[in-house]
Amino acid sequence: MDALNISGLVSHHAHYRPNDSAVVFGNQRLSWHQLEQRSNHLAHALRVAGVGHGDRVVTVLANSVELIYIYWACARLGAVAVPLSPLLMSGGLQTLLADAEPKIIFVSAATQGLCTEAKTRLASTTLQILVGERNPDDKSNDDISFDAFMGDRPTEKIHAAVVPDDLFNIMYTSGTTGLPKGIALTHRIRAHYATLMANAWRMDAQSVVLHSGALVFNGAFVTMMPALLVGCRFVLQAQFDPISFIETVEREAVTHTMLVPSQIAAILDSPSFDAGRLASLQMLVSLGAPLPVAQKERLETHLPGRFYELYGLTEGFVTILDRQDALRKRGSVGVPPPFSSLRIVREDGTDANASEIGEIAGRSPLLMPGYYRRPELTAQTIRDGWLFTGDLGYVDDDGYLFLVDRKKDMIDSGGVKIYPRDIEEIMARHPDVAEAVVFGVPHEKWGETPLAAVQLRPRADGSAANADELRSWINARVAARYQQVSAVSIVVNFPRNAAGKILKRELRDPHWAGRERLI
Repeated sequence: MDALNISGLVSHHAHYRPNDSAVVFGNQRLSWHQLEQRSNHLAHALRVAGVGHGDRVVTVLANSVELIYIYWACARLGAVAVPLSPLLMSGGLQTLLADAEPKIIFVSAATQGLCTEAKTRLASTTLQILVGERNPDDKSNDDISFDAFMGDRPTEKIHAAVVPDDLFNIMYTSGTTGLPKGIALTHRIRAHYATLMANAWRMDAQSVVLHSGALVFNGAFVTMMPALLVGCRFVLQAQFDPISFIETVEREAVTHTMLVPSQIAAILDSPSFDAGRLASLQMLVSLGAPLPVAQKERLETHLPGRFYELYGLTEGFVTILDRQDALRKRGSVGVPPPFSSLRIVREDGTDANASEIGEIAGRSPLLMPGYYRRPELTAQTIRDGWLFTGDLGYVDDDGYLFLVDRKKDMIDSGGVKIYPRDIEEIMARHPDVAEAVVFGVPHEKWGETPLAAVQLRPRADGSAANADELRSWINARVAARYQQVSAVSIVVNFPRNAAGKILKRELRDPHWAGRERLI
């Protein structure tokens, strides 16, 4: 195995265990030999198309086996995989394509139109590959189909000369507004994802990993990389659905999975939920946003001893709450993994004491070399080798990290600091609340005041809680009067990014397109 190229992971298992199951996607079941053969085949096609070391290959695709082939074909060539969300609108897509300057774009029938429009506005022509069925009614489209692009290729293995600090990914954190922020991630960093996470999740060759979120989301690498390291089966779903998730866990005897809080809530609230059907699970890790303590308690009641929580930034720092600490350190997001360090930093730059709130800063083997083509932003974020996260937290006497809130989400009401998470934890305990967020809105007297937005669980009798009831219930339970919410808005569907995170900035925006969905 070529130790300098993470694509060597696929080759390793293809050599020693060629017929073992590697990837499952719907009715497609690929062995390690097939995964090796097809990713190598695609690498040849990319090379013929002019893709070489350091060239960017953009994907605007939903979950598919082709997306997996593209990742590992890029790794073989030393090309840079740039997965973009298929949910991007034209303006955001154009901005990111202009920043990445790809040699090739892989699109689907669903994203083809937007990508074609955005591509024509770029300074250089970019080859566009259509993955999936071509629209028979579109006579003008000249995109190359994926099958035609693959064609008949040589079978000799491609493993280009790649050094550990060559880029493997650029992961964009947004792209809907403002300047793009591309996080550069190297082969070395992804190798550390594999080793550190396999150790943390107690994963081995007999594990079965299920991923049902977007494969373009960095959280996918939290389980995909260690699965490739140990050579276990990786089950990919087209999209998350709680009923399908439960059925897949039961059918495939899934042992390890990663979910965001909204997905955990949907599973627990599903009429199909039965802890017995999820008995094979050994690990369920929550990431992407804080999981309310009330939801953690429900998980521990139904699925004891499986829960992990990961707090982290794609930029390169994580803490992990191990399943053995989930009850003992309820509310914590754990500790840094080996070879990592954590600081809590005061406003003046000095280190805070235990239980004192400050900005979370960390360093680890996962630390990015920087934001792509953004040296000034990199210098603001990484200082003296420490990643400053913009999150507020504290550590207890044992060094376990507790999140308080995003620094930018803190509400200043008449000079008093209000942390939305304190109120959100209370709201999560209401039996009718499926999800809730709190954010500051302008107030003539206090400057800012808390507003709550909630998504409701359906009641068995068809009735629903109203906003005034919820406001009274919340305000009777907060610890201080200044935490009382000024209003409650009931939301049919929260605005979310590709990772499933609720976008508070859109909820704050009076021109939010979904404003009419506030009841």
